[in-house]
Amino acid sequence: MRAAIVAVFSSCLAMPVMADGFSQITDRDQFMSLVEGRDLTRMGIAVEVTSDGDIRGRAFGRDVSGAWQWDGSYFCRDLYWGERNLGSNCQAVERDGNTLRFTSDQGEGRHADLYIR
Repeated sequence: MRAAIVAVFSSCLAMPVMADGFSQITDRDQFMSLVEGRDLTRMGIAVEVTSDGDIRGRAFGRDVSGAWQWDGSYFCRDLYWGERNLGSNCQAVERDGNTLRFTSDQGEGRHADLYIR
């Protein structure tokens, strides 16, 4: 179960980065224009990323909470799944339509696709 939640803001799915159709988001304002007032979803996951730096929602029956900031070209987050601290990670964010791809370790790690709803 822990492995599944780590997919929230990337880690579980090892797939190629910068796949066809995806373009990188490199600035906070562009990112916020996509997510503000919306949920990021995937089967079993629904989270909100707020303009004041909070992350909140639910994943696989547990609360998700955390904080985020934009650093250079990366979405940097500290995340909790229930009581479990999933730690800090700065991630590249890419978009293809209503899909956001979060790739851990500044775009060098694993990724997860979440849908803008």
